[in-house]
Amino acid sequence: MNPKYLYVYNEVADKIENGEFSSNAKLPSEAQMMKKYGVSRDTIRKALTLLEQDGYIQKIKGKGSFVLDINTFDFPISGLTTFKELENKIGKKSRTIVKELELIHPNYFLMKQLKISKEDQVWKVVRIREIDGEKIILDKDFFRKKYVPVLTKEICQNSIYEYLEKQLDLKISFARKEIVAREATQQDKRYLDLQDYDMVIVVKNFVYLEDISLFQYTESRHRPDKFKFVDFARRKF
Repeated sequence: MNPKYLYVYNEVADKIENGEFSSNAKLPSEAQMMKKYGVSRDTIRKALTLLEQDGYIQKIKGKGSFVLDINTFDFPISGLTTFKELENKIGKKSRTIVKELELIHPNYFLMKQLKISKEDQVWKVVRIREIDGEKIILDKDFFRKKYVPVLTKEICQNSIYEYLEKQLDLKISFARKEIVAREATQQDKRYLDLQDYDMVIVVKNFVYLEDISLFQYTESRHRPDKFKFVDFARRKF
């Protein structure tokens, strides 16, 4: 026989998955759940703790337990997945909005990231990614002009990688990635539908060609409730 807290956990999880408890809804109080299920406060707290650990709810001290949006999108950590490829995989209505496209000389920060000098030129591309009517990703891409002589708004709205690989015949090989949580900037707040979130998940990509030339630096800034970053790991002996 399963422990009582697992029964409570399973019933609440099912209601969240079935939409009976909608995203951002407040769950009944501990006292109300104790009465409903005929169990102790400790049992309810164990169930709520497990629900929080599994990403169903967020407990806020003094306010209660709130349902999280479980309809997150899997974004692979390994591999180089473009937004267009993600778009095709999730099958959701989406849109790319190009906010900035310009050829610039790098500042000190970009010189350091791309390992270039101030005489080099860099394409700066800032795009908003909208899924199901919500602006949830802000992509800031920087490409070395040495490898990407021309970029247009039309290319940036469609797929830059498709253009690089099929038109320019660039052999994109691998990337070094960093994933960090950062406080949302004013630009994040202006361009993204952050709701009440004041943090974003930033994925930094340093992308290399087949000849190990570093040609791209990217910051992809994600609303934290909309994505799971997933990987497959195999233990080596």
